[in-house]
Amino acid sequence: QVQLVESGGGLVQAGGSQRLSCAASGRTLSSYNMGWFRQAPGKEREFVAAITWSGGSTYYADSVKGRFTISRDNAKNTVHLQMNSLKPEDTAVYYCAPQVFRRWVLSHTVGDFGSWGQGTQVTVSS
Repeated sequence: QVQLVESGGGLVQAGGSQRLSCAASGRTLSSYNMGWFRQAPGKEREFVAAITWSGGSTYYADSVKGRFTISRDNAKNTVHLQMNSLKPEDTAVYYCAPQVFRRWVLSHTVGDFGSWGQGTQVTVSS
């Protein structure tokens, strides 16, 4: 079973940038599409971005399109989320996860992903 560890979160001012990383152990991620999700207090977990196993295709939530970039380094078994022009509404715990269901399409549905890490807190101050 794969274990995921997210890092790179913290406190940042609105308009600033942060780069989140997701490191895996126990299994290679190179055969999985990967996704980033976030969950704010009192809200459901929501999709942020996803990338195919090869890195050739990406998909973003409308709320982050043009500001966030997902990437991966299969040689290092890591996935990253570059976040620019951050807004207070981006405040949440951010999670990465491999897509374990319906793997023939690049999904943005929470239920298609599994093996969740502990997440990393991102707080954007106004």
